[in-house]
Formats: sequence, structure tokens, C-alpha cells
Amino acid sequence: MPNRTASTTPARPADAARRASRHRLLGGPVPILTSAVMWGTTGTAGSLAPAGAPAAAIGCAGLALGGLLMFLTSRGSRSLAAACSPRERSLLALGAVAVAGYPVCFYPAVARTGVAVATVIALGSAPVFAGLLAWAAGRGRPTARWAAATAAAVLGCALLALGPDLTGQATPMDPAGVALAAGGGLSYAVYALIGGSFITRGHASGAVMGVLFGGAALLVVPVVVLTDTGWLSTLRGASVAAYLAVFTVCLAYRLFGYGLRRTPASVATSLTLAEPAVAAVLGVAVLGERLPAVGWCGLAVLAAGLVLLTVPARRG
Repeated sequence: MPNRTASTTPARPADAARRASRHRLLGGPVPILTSAVMWGTTGTAGSLAPAGAPAAAIGCAGLALGGLLMFLTSRGSRSLAAACSPRERSLLALGAVAVAGYPVCFYPAVARTGVAVATVIALGSAPVFAGLLAWAAGRGRPTARWAAATAAAVLGCALLALGPDLTGQATPMDPAGVALAAGGGLSYAVYALIGGSFITRGHASGAVMGVLFGGAALLVVPVVVLTDTGWLSTLRGASVAAYLAVFTVCLAYRLFGYGLRRTPASVATSLTLAEPAVAAVLGVAVLGERLPAVGWCGLAVLAAGLVLLTVPARRG
């Protein structure tokens, strides 16, 4: 009997460590990766909109509807601003401007530089901006693990998105389009950091994201109204807008906010580089697009970087 007790006792700390590691994984990286998968469907869903629908209006319509839905259905979102200090309310307002700034910057960048270049610059620059801003805000220097994983993910994203250009004839760069895409990446990093700071201080993730996206919804309504809205009156257009609002905004950002509770914003923005991988696979499987060999190589490098970010580091 004593031998049995002695043989089972050492296993308990290891079991507890495995359970804690699994809890951290399911509570942080997994929800963020799930949200990135949902965002990866945005391009495929947008391609199903009626012909002639303005690209910026499609993205802003989804944000307007989804942001309003998040605000109305998130517990505590309507009382959060009143419970905050004036400085915190200013940060929430800045976060809402950053949320609204992403589609306003990104979609015109797509029109100027194409989907591939805009995606690489916006999504590739976001984790770099997030890491640097977090460092500047005194939240610690980026780790070597984060730097290596993010570099691999950005490289894989570049190979994946630019594969067709690398194997064919290069197109000239548009400086304004590059600047707009980088502005989209900066906007994404800013609202991820602001949302993460509120959530890690104990505020409910749903309330924080509801306030940020509810405010952004009001800011992008003029973009939708001042463009051609005829596509929204069709069944296909309304279905696309509803899908973007419910899945790629409301549900995806709820999961993203939940993951930010246990994941630093710099790591979270790197994990969302899974979005172009999902978009590429859907383009091949659903839209019949072709992915060159260099693109598949980029997909593998990107996956390796995401695994390095997702799997918890071993501790002695």
C-alpha cells in the first residue's frame, strides 16, 4: 500500500501542470485563432456580394451592423463608460476611432495595391506595431520567442499572399496604397492594445469590445450612407452584410476579446496572421483559385510560426 502511494504522488504536479497548460491554451490562443478563421472568410463572403457593390461599403456595413449588435447584446457595455475615469473614456474613444480606421484604410489600400500587397502590409505590420507600442507603453520588451515566431509568420504570410506576383511579373507599388495598408495595421494594433489593457484590468471582455465596436459603428455609418446602398436591398447583398456582421464582427470579436484576457496583444495580433491562410485555402476550395508552390511553402512557414506562438513554452 505505501508503495502505491509513493508511485502515484509524483504524477500529481505534472497532471496539474498539463491541465493548467491546456486551460491557458483554450482560454487564450484557441479563441483568437478561431476568430482569425472567421475573419479569413471575409474575402470569400465579400466576393459573393452583388456586382458593383463598393468594397469599402461592404466592410463598413458589416462593421456598422455588427458593432451595433455587439453593443446592444454585451452585458455592461452601456455602463462601462460611466464607470471609467476621464482618461479611460478617452482611451475608449481612441479605440473606437482605431476600429473604424481599419476598414477606412484597408479597403482603399486594396483598391490601390491589390488584395495581396494590402493584406501582407496590414496584417504583417500589425503585430510589429503592437509589440513596439506595448514596449513603448512599458509593458515589457518583446521576447525572443515572440520575435522569431512573428518573423516566421510574417514571412509565411508574405510568401502566401505574394506568391502569384513572385512567380509572374511584378506590379508597381503605389506609395499611397502602402501607407493606407500600414495605417490599417496600426489601427488594428492600437485597438487590440487598448481593448487588451481594459480586459486585463478586470473589465468584462464583452463590455469592452461592445463599447469599442459600438462607437466605431456610429463612425462608419456615413461611409455606408454616402455610397451606393442599392446592393443592400437585394437578398444576396443583405445576406452578405448579415453574415459579416454576425460572424466576422460580433462573434469573432467576442472570441478575440475573450482571448485577450489571457494573451498579450502583441501575441494576439501575431496569431491573427492565420487569417490570410484561411482566405487562401477558401479561395482554392470555394472560388477555384490556384495557389502556386511558393504559396503552399508560405502556408507551411506561417503554420510553423503560429504553432510556436500557440504552444506554451516549457518551464523547468
